[in-house]
Amino acid sequence: MSYRIEGATGAWEIVVGLEVHAQVISNAKLFSGASASYGGEPNTHVSLIDAGFPGMLPVINEECVAQAVRTGLGLNAQIHLESRFDRKNYFYADLPQGYQISQFAHPIVGEGQVEIELGDGTTRHIGITRLHLEQDAGKSMHDQDPTRSYIDLNRAGVALMEIVSEPDIRSPEEAGAYLRKLRQILRYLGTCDGNMEEGSMRADVNVSVRKAGEPFRTRCEIKNVNSIRYVMQSVEIEAQRQVEIWEAGGTVDQETRLFDHARGETRSLRNKEDAHDYRYFPDPDLLPLVIERDWVDGLRAALPELPEAKRDRLEKEYQVSRYESGILTAEQAIADFYETVAKDRDPRLAANWMLGDFFGALNRTGRSIENSPVSAEALRELLALISDSTINGKIAKEVLEDMVETGDSPSVIVERKGLRQVTDTSAIEASIRAILDANSDKVTEYRSGKDKLFGFFVGQTMKAMKGKANPAMVNDLLKKLLSE
Repeated sequence: MSYRIEGATGAWEIVVGLEVHAQVISNAKLFSGASASYGGEPNTHVSLIDAGFPGMLPVINEECVAQAVRTGLGLNAQIHLESRFDRKNYFYADLPQGYQISQFAHPIVGEGQVEIELGDGTTRHIGITRLHLEQDAGKSMHDQDPTRSYIDLNRAGVALMEIVSEPDIRSPEEAGAYLRKLRQILRYLGTCDGNMEEGSMRADVNVSVRKAGEPFRTRCEIKNVNSIRYVMQSVEIEAQRQVEIWEAGGTVDQETRLFDHARGETRSLRNKEDAHDYRYFPDPDLLPLVIERDWVDGLRAALPELPEAKRDRLEKEYQVSRYESGILTAEQAIADFYETVAKDRDPRLAANWMLGDFFGALNRTGRSIENSPVSAEALRELLALISDSTINGKIAKEVLEDMVETGDSPSVIVERKGLRQVTDTSAIEASIRAILDANSDKVTEYRSGKDKLFGFFVGQTMKAMKGKANPAMVNDLLKKLLSE
């Protein structure tokens, strides 16, 4: 069911396109050898090229080009063997050259698509218009002094991929799903870390509204939104603002706006510039970028398994459900962890423990899969102790809690706490007989048709044996003794 905003004059459709700026994972910047790593004291990762010194000539970073091509391949997009860098001219204090080196008319990556899955299980394809490489600008710091602003050029010249979608998104949910999927693909490829809090991935959100069947109306661009949740909120809030303007007889101006999440509103920043305002022209210091088909094919052959392919394989090889495969492949690290745990083990048991108690422990301790207190090998060992009947499922939960707390291996914990499961038939039978003798009235009731009392006898037996009895043996022996 499509998303609509109900106004006084009827239903309105939202139209959204996203321009995602993704920082390329590379050691050096796009056109200089300065460090591209995040952080550092202000202006410590700056070369003469980044600072805009006269006479400094840019030199293309091959790894940044390779990362852009890998991303294009991961987006099922066209790879252009010849592309070009242009100068995008504008003045701002954190842009020391007075222009940004970008790609305008001839980007390195052309049309592609991303498949998204929505909450109701339906899928949609969102078109990709282009991906181009460009330099990032520096950072203006306005909170260091009461009267002056400072400039940090550490980010200036860092390679960005600008990934532009078609205006195919029709709801806040779809905008969120698209960003999550795009971030997932970039992280699997290793081309961007997707850390929106650090600014290595951010989105410009283009929003317009229209009546069903109408051509597109005027759009507004919301700049530099740095979380998926804020992107979704900004779409809804800006669309509602535009509906109110149109229904009041007004006209929406094409402009750039900012999203204020604290106030729940968008605010005008400036009139939207057109391409001619930036006076694009080919950068005279850079030749056209020409890459070989064989080089592209080599990058394609070395791509990792991407989320959708991995998801399909896990469902086929490990018999996990579509829902489970979505969670297990959300991050590359989670998928790798699961496959290590499930190796030569019951894959269903591995999935149940990963998605249940193990993830519960991570949430409780505020850990991620990367810094988990329990390694994949340790969890796999725990499942082995369940499979060979050394411990039962209930005891395993206690062991896992201890593993999280102490870091000890499951076998060490089992021995330390004396948690080995009792599988001695005679010991279990003796305990059951004692319980039946002590509850002869309930035995009579059970035999007269009160089948629900069976759970009572199971519970009493497990309690008497401190949870160490093999549950299957307890059930089998109880059925036998109660039928005598």
